[in-house]
Amino acid sequence: MTTHLAPQYRAEGLHSLARADIDVLVIGGGVVGAGAALDAASRGLTTVVVEARDWAAGTSSRSSKLIHGGLRYLEQLDFALVREALKERGLLLDRLAPHLVHPVPFLFPLRHHWERPYIGAGVALYDTLGGARALPWHKHLSRSGALELAPALRADAMTGAIRYYDAQVDDARHTMMIARTAAQHGATVLTRTKVTGLLRDGARVVGATVRDLETGRTYEVRARSVISATGVWTDEMNAMTGVDFPFHVRMSKGVHIMVPRDRLDLRTGLITKTEKSVLFVIPWQEHWIIGTTDTEWSLDRAHPVATAADVRYILDHVNSLLREPLSESDIVGTYAGLRPLLSGASDDTAKLSREHAVAEPVPGLFVVAGGKYTTYRVMAADVVDAAVADFGKAVAPSVTENLPILGAVGYHELREDAAGVARRTGLPTEAITHLLGRYGSLATELIEMIDTTPELGKPLPGAPGYLAVEAVYAVTHEGALHLDDILTRRTRISIEFADRGHTAAEAVADLVAPHLNWSAETKVAELTRYHDRVQAELAANAAPDDTTANATRLTAVA
Repeated sequence: MTTHLAPQYRAEGLHSLARADIDVLVIGGGVVGAGAALDAASRGLTTVVVEARDWAAGTSSRSSKLIHGGLRYLEQLDFALVREALKERGLLLDRLAPHLVHPVPFLFPLRHHWERPYIGAGVALYDTLGGARALPWHKHLSRSGALELAPALRADAMTGAIRYYDAQVDDARHTMMIARTAAQHGATVLTRTKVTGLLRDGARVVGATVRDLETGRTYEVRARSVISATGVWTDEMNAMTGVDFPFHVRMSKGVHIMVPRDRLDLRTGLITKTEKSVLFVIPWQEHWIIGTTDTEWSLDRAHPVATAADVRYILDHVNSLLREPLSESDIVGTYAGLRPLLSGASDDTAKLSREHAVAEPVPGLFVVAGGKYTTYRVMAADVVDAAVADFGKAVAPSVTENLPILGAVGYHELREDAAGVARRTGLPTEAITHLLGRYGSLATELIEMIDTTPELGKPLPGAPGYLAVEAVYAVTHEGALHLDDILTRRTRISIEFADRGHTAAEAVADLVAPHLNWSAETKVAELTRYHDRVQAELAANAAPDDTTANATRLTAVA
């Protein structure tokens, strides 16, 4: 049986916080924090991870959804980072999370003939770094060959192209599944629990004061080592210590838009360079994700938003390649995320370090920052190594290189038998394939729920790509506490449908209210909060600049 992050699990976890035998307290529930909790727990250490909002509520749910080496980092001669990331890509594809990480082809249009040997050499190096290749080798294409794969492209926008492969992931689901895997290995994993201060014994940090944001109750959590994996909030942790960290984090905003799949006649993703960043067109179920931008951000960390200028920048650059240009009316969803970059001498966020750093600014507190989503596991292992170095007893080395995430074991066998599973369950094959791609072998848990309550096998009103069971499972197994957790992170309804989930919200609220013990008033409050958040984001998207957009977004609480 897997560990269910149901409301009862959370209540029991909070009750256990006063115990005195915690080895490692992890602050932050993004991919690195969840990864650190899994790394520590799988070494046999008593571990607690606390997150102020929801799993992956910040940067880790707002990425380009790519597991990649960073092709552009080769141009910056950052071979070590690319090699490390490509090794991790191979592990995720083959061993750790094959149910959540999938290959995706990309076409790199060549605008000039002289680019082919230069870019071709870089892609060839990309294919060979990081050990054995996990994906097909790149291929050079003529203009006509490229147009066969991508009829949507303008013939005069390229002289030819190179096709190569990378991988993609639903970042929010992946992060949450890492947290669930940590719980399976004995960690206590808690959302909506905010660190309000650090506990000290002289100069040493020996834990933290944690407030349950659902009830307002405060707990003192004592631990032998405290790990901060707080991403763009790293400097706030700095302020709590009263000392200056050996590094600081600057924020870079990356914006993406979502358009329907049938709007672009492409059988591959696209990548092209812009003057400020790299532009991707990434297949995403029935949609394309198009982005990103790379601009400095110094405003609200919790709710970065796209402006009209950001959207225009993306449209202008992608339209320079397309026969039929996209417009604002094609966009069904928009999101913005913040990259936590280690600050350096450069004023250009595109040139700041994507590598990570680990430090102990005060005794007992270990901070990890920087890095990129793909290398989360390495970052987690590095910071746990540092945190346990002085434990005075033998601590096992990291085992996460060989530790599959929940849902990975048995996934391939179920995928091969998807049609048979469909026959046995009476569900459409498409539904089984959908569940396997989001839950892996844990899809059997959802199928059992449908067996018990057949109505849960029906599509969600307003979000036909999802089943009703997924909303309930998000609460009973995946730790969702609020409507936004379900519509924005357990599913991606809030950015995949033109109404931003307004229609689905009512049905989801009805489904989960009994499992969360919502009163009629609470359900109305949840719906109001979600609708207000969506309206604030849409209004912010129309704002001309970051300052105006930020102020507009903050008119809503969630």
